[in-house]
Amino acid sequence: MDGDAGPDLEEEPPPTPEERLARAAVTRIADPGDGLVGAWLRELGPVETVRALTAGEELPGAGEQRAAGYALRARRTRPERDLAAARAMGARFLCPGDPDWPRQLDDLGGERPYGLWVRGGASLRMWALRSVAVVGARACTDYGSHMAASLGADLAEAGWVTVSGAAYGVDGAAHRGALSATGATVGVVASGVDVPYPPGHAELIGRIAEQGLLIGELPPGSHPTRSRFVLRNRVIAALTRGTVVIEAQYRSGSLITARRARKLGRFVMGVPGPCTSALSQGVHELLRADGVLVTGAADVIELVGRIGEDLAPERRGPVLPRDLLPPAAARVLEALPARGGAGVAELAVAAASTPDDTLARLHELHALGFVERDGPRWKLPQGREAAPTAPTTEGGRQADTLSR
Repeated sequence: MDGDAGPDLEEEPPPTPEERLARAAVTRIADPGDGLVGAWLRELGPVETVRALTAGEELPGAGEQRAAGYALRARRTRPERDLAAARAMGARFLCPGDPDWPRQLDDLGGERPYGLWVRGGASLRMWALRSVAVVGARACTDYGSHMAASLGADLAEAGWVTVSGAAYGVDGAAHRGALSATGATVGVVASGVDVPYPPGHAELIGRIAEQGLLIGELPPGSHPTRSRFVLRNRVIAALTRGTVVIEAQYRSGSLITARRARKLGRFVMGVPGPCTSALSQGVHELLRADGVLVTGAADVIELVGRIGEDLAPERRGPVLPRDLLPPAAARVLEALPARGGAGVAELAVAAASTPDDTLARLHELHALGFVERDGPRWKLPQGREAAPTAPTTEGGRQADTLSR
């Protein structure tokens, strides 16, 4: 099984302002993952699709009643307001073709998100390259909570990003584990990124947005529904290199995520539990099929990481070339001294940034292998004087995936 994500396709051109506005409108017009709308976006483009939907024109595959529903919502949509609301809360709207768009999501085909609403300053595209999904039961046991928190913390210490759904139980424990290690974590929500759900996780969701990334397919102010939770799972599966399930009954939504990950060619893993526990039955069934048994971060990294990564205590080289870094991350990297290390406050001054933003960029650089952490200080990896140049494909395009 191949852990690399993203089809070998040419880069999409950056979206125009009109296309971005149209894609933002589509997030209100259609439910996430609507295959018909995905096909129209691909064939007609976002601007023409929204124009046709607003005008109530007949489009291939849509019956009269369905087309009328699209038209009604299209006429009520005000994407300018949604984009302004996102800016007001420090969020942004990512579209296919943006430099920060994670191309792994293109594997979803017609079910690819129309765009993503994102809170947090880190690069989603680069974080996704070293990410693992950790999912499981909402009503988990103490054992499940402990395993999820330990996995999230240990993955963070190893420079990996934990992705989950910000729900109660295993999701929340995995996020907290990563945050406790001051590591990177991504919450994929089934609501607007300004609507904390579940309400009891409002504080946790705020911490995820501040220290990591919070992403969703729905525009500001949107509330979750049961179907949207299921649809959200495909994004978690596609975004990451593999999915780990910790405690799940036979009909758990976590198994839906695992099945989708398997279908997408991602790694599927499970943490075993007591044979007498109903919450472990789904995981054990997954392991009896083609899931891989894991007991900790080392097992996960051995499976999803680069060949030989599990044999070395430290990563020595970046997984992306320096010239692909966002400007803010590049400034922080430039601020690091050639020898020794520096603290966050010192680097923030040198990079003309805030301490919070500098810390976020350092975690981003750490996840990509550009920097190492030594207690409260950060430094360049030993034995490396310069980052390598970008590998190219046969057509000369810079590669966007991890080494195979």
